[in-house]
Amino acid sequence: MQEEMVQVYLLGKRYTVPSELTIMDAMEYAGYKLVRGCGCRSGFCGGCAVVYRFEGSSELKVCLSCQTKIEAGMCVGKLEAYPVNKKNFDIEEIRPTENIMGQLYPEIYSCIGCNACTKGCPQGLAVMQYIAYAQRGDYEKCAHASFDCVSCNICASRCPAQITHSAVGLLARRLTGKYLAPVSAHLEQRVAEIEKGEHERILEQLMQKPLEEIKELYNNREIEK
Repeated sequence: MQEEMVQVYLLGKRYTVPSELTIMDAMEYAGYKLVRGCGCRSGFCGGCAVVYRFEGSSELKVCLSCQTKIEAGMCVGKLEAYPVNKKNFDIEEIRPTENIMGQLYPEIYSCIGCNACTKGCPQGLAVMQYIAYAQRGDYEKCAHASFDCVSCNICASRCPAQITHSAVGLLARRLTGKYLAPVSAHLEQRVAEIEKGEHERILEQLMQKPLEEIKELYNNREIEK
C-alpha cells in the first residue's frame, strides 16, 4: 500500500512527508539532524516542545513533537529552550512555613484563571490547580499535583501572567521532600550504602544476567505504597 503523503512547513521550509509520522519523525524524514530536543522520544523528558499553526489559521498551538502526529498544512517551529524565570535557593535555608513561594515567585498571584496552562500540558496535569495550591501555601498538594511535570514549559509559553509553573512545582516538591514528607528510613539506609560503594557488587551481578531475567525482575519488583 502506498504511503499517504502530506505537505507541511518545518522551520519555514515546505516538505512532503508520510502522514503517519510524528512531528519529530517528520523533521528527521525531511533531513533535519536532531542533536538536541529529541531526548526520550516517548513524551517524558519534555525536551522536544514545538509551536505550530495550520496554514491559513492565526491560532498558535504547542505540543511535544515526539507524541504529536504530523498533519497536512502544519507550520512547525521549534522551542529549543523556553526562557523561564527559575530562581536559585538553598533548600537548607528556606522553610515551608514561610511565604517562600510568594517571595521567590510573586507572579503566581497574577494568575487570571484562564486555564491555558492546563490546556497546553502534554502530561494532562491540572496546572492551574497546583498553582492555586502554591498560592495558598499548600506545598504538599502542589507537589503531588505537579509530580509528573517534565518541565517542557509549554504551560509557561501560554501564560499571560508569565508564571514559571514548572519551577513552582519543583520548589513545592523539594520543600515537601525535605520538610513535609515522612522520613523514609530504608531510603536513608540505601543512600548510606551507595555512599560506601556497596551498590557496585549488586550492579555487577545485575549486568551479568540475561535481558529477559532483568525484565522479569523489574516487572515483579515490590512497589512501595
